[in-house]
Amino acid sequence: MKLALIILFFQITLRTQAQEFPAYCNWNEENSSKNYTKANELNTVLNNLVSHGVPGIAMAVYSSEGWWQSSAGFAKIETQTLMQPCHLQYIQSIAKTYMAVAILKLHEEGKINLDDPITKYLPQKISDHISNAYKITIKMLLNHTSGIPEYNSQPVYITYLLQHPAHYYEPEDYLKYIHDKPLDFTPGSKYSYRNTNYLLLSLVGDYITGNHANYIRESIFKSLQLKQTFYSGDSGYLNYSNLVNSYWDRNSNGILENASVLQNYNVKALVGDDGIVTTPMEAVIFLKALMEGKLISNASLELMKSWVNDRKGNSTYGLGLDYATFVGYKAFGHSGGGIGAGCQLYFFPDKNVFVFLGINLGTVTESPLNEINAKTIDKIYSTILN
Repeated sequence: MKLALIILFFQITLRTQAQEFPAYCNWNEENSSKNYTKANELNTVLNNLVSHGVPGIAMAVYSSEGWWQSSAGFAKIETQTLMQPCHLQYIQSIAKTYMAVAILKLHEEGKINLDDPITKYLPQKISDHISNAYKITIKMLLNHTSGIPEYNSQPVYITYLLQHPAHYYEPEDYLKYIHDKPLDFTPGSKYSYRNTNYLLLSLVGDYITGNHANYIRESIFKSLQLKQTFYSGDSGYLNYSNLVNSYWDRNSNGILENASVLQNYNVKALVGDDGIVTTPMEAVIFLKALMEGKLISNASLELMKSWVNDRKGNSTYGLGLDYATFVGYKAFGHSGGGIGAGCQLYFFPDKNVFVFLGINLGTVTESPLNEINAKTIDKIYSTILN
């Protein structure tokens, strides 16, 4: 099968970046370097990815040359709506970094001790879902060393989600899928990534602040004047005209289908571990502010960079921050993937460069496009950093 023809009923065509931005955009030409030295090469890479079948991609870069943004493909294939830098992207697990920042801000305010057991901050009806909850600390949730089972890998949950895409889950509903299940390992003994950890952190945030989502809005979104970043409880949440449509390769055969309904309902019910939509530029603004000490203290930022090791003994995760290496350069940030989206947000300290990449194609199912995506990401980072 030729990958250029894999979009079901639609063929994506290449385009240039010269276009008029709609009224909802907070983006204009003055926000971006017109003479960015990597622009032409990066646009070629983005258009090449789209020519192989990815619906759309958007990105933002902040470097010594200033801001640069670009996009290619479609935000909505059905209406032939071109992807633009101002389109809202599902950032999936990158939301964990926002959640971690909120917890660390509460720590700075003296409202939470990272070494306290989670039972100190959770109602008993919540703690009762977790085996040996009294042995698990807040810090273990933050750096994924808790040993708590993953709720979204439970077959019963996955089956129900796919059969009832419009079902709305309350946070406690997810915990019922792991009720009384034994811990996967002794708390604190090793690292294993779990969405459940950050779901619980959102409930801890609710206990302390009354509403963790409002706290994130006030202490992060409003503090940074993010006008196009939205989370649970926002007015009209996920009904925005500039939110991308989502697509997935359900049968792992290279044929894409519109998964927007499933993606939208799923993300709408997720808190702590997911649930934020934003533009590429505002995602970078957030990470840039974090790394520059504008959201939390330098001491708290160093705590976020207290890495735990993977099975091979390599640094892999801090407190809501991923430690990664791309084309030979270390990076701090986070990635995210879902039913109908994939994204990365990273800071490259050796180059003082910030990058956000987002596609409206699911990354949780096998697809021939995933191999192309991986190669394209390496090409993008190589172009930016070398």
